[in-house]
Amino acid sequence: MFFPAFALVVVVVEGGGGAGGLRSFWCCQEGGRCWLVVVEGGGGPQIIEYNGYPKEVHLVTTEDGYILELHRIPHGINESKYNGKNAFKDNGQPRPPILLQHCLLCSSAEFVMNTPDKALAYLLADSGYDVWMGNVRGNTYSRNHVSLSPSQKEFWQFSWSEMAYYDMPAIIDHILNETKAKDLYYVGFSMGTTVFWAMMSDRPEYNQKVRCMAAMGPVAYVGNAKGPLARLASKAGFMEGMAKFFGKYEFLAFGPVMDKLLSYACDERVLASAMCRNFLFQIGGSNPKQLNEEFLPVLLTHTPAGTSIFTVTHYLQEIMSGNFQKYDYGVKGNLEKYNSTSPPEYNLNNVTVPVALFSSENDWLAAPKDVEKLKLELPNNVYHKVVEDPMFTHLDFVWAKDADQLVYKDVLNFLAQC
Repeated sequence: MFFPAFALVVVVVEGGGGAGGLRSFWCCQEGGRCWLVVVEGGGGPQIIEYNGYPKEVHLVTTEDGYILELHRIPHGINESKYNGKNAFKDNGQPRPPILLQHCLLCSSAEFVMNTPDKALAYLLADSGYDVWMGNVRGNTYSRNHVSLSPSQKEFWQFSWSEMAYYDMPAIIDHILNETKAKDLYYVGFSMGTTVFWAMMSDRPEYNQKVRCMAAMGPVAYVGNAKGPLARLASKAGFMEGMAKFFGKYEFLAFGPVMDKLLSYACDERVLASAMCRNFLFQIGGSNPKQLNEEFLPVLLTHTPAGTSIFTVTHYLQEIMSGNFQKYDYGVKGNLEKYNSTSPPEYNLNNVTVPVALFSSENDWLAAPKDVEKLKLELPNNVYHKVVEDPMFTHLDFVWAKDADQLVYKDVLNFLAQC
């Protein structure tokens, strides 16, 4: 049988998370280890705490009123993970802050769900960094606004352009204000890289606030993307039209329907059916050897974390155009928004921060040709690592069994040299 048997124990944990109360259960491999699986009310901070690390929750309000939740691991419990420079020794100096930024339909939980010897956030904390994890508007943890409710369509009138212009600067400013540091390190995955490029294009003064940037599965151009997302590209206008018609602008939120489906996440028959595997492979490509079957219940109870329909549509527009551009509102909308019939392209020449790219040959969403185009346009690309596993996929950057050795070890070495 492809998936091991699981036993199910239900427990209730109170408090924490972006939604107040927390409902969770343990998934336990028969005769083996257990994972904390959160199905309602957040969970990232609780997982951090369960693994023995200190955690903090911070709230940040953007210029346009969205209230974002940040998760922090201020220090580690084992600071000698890898050879090389330790960012913090017993010298009385503050730990350097580092920001981890998640992908589309993800959250800060992506960086802490795996075990401490595998998950990037713990590895960084144990290497001496003050680890911060952002959550952009509209995901599980950032569903608040000073005057709007997620039940209102006005709440969802954003794409990743707004995340780049408002969310990322607010997050960076908060971290620097809290830590009193003059700059920070940045690690982005997928959309976490997209919003970085766009932020630096529109607000180049933020280059001075970032020491260096590591981009995993870097996404700017997506004209060569494959898979379901690429096949949906021609339907971008239809998706937006249907959203307007039905007045539903939220996309793949973790709510009652998802909760019902994922309540079977520990059901041996469901896991054995390969349904979960095929779902993940269809999104980002197939790499069975790097998929940790035991870990699927945890992954599927935190992802997808929700976003707006416009965030997804924005990527679909870029697949069709082949450009790295702002949201296309149509001729009339573009004239009103940009004083141009077409959306302006982002200027990658404004990204002057030292950048390291981490890509893979089997990445359907950050396709090799698109990564190469990005690399040529970045004025300060100082390092490019192509993952040695030829089957390594987009989601493998955060979910692969061996991501720590295939990717994170090199990420830490790059950061230590910045």
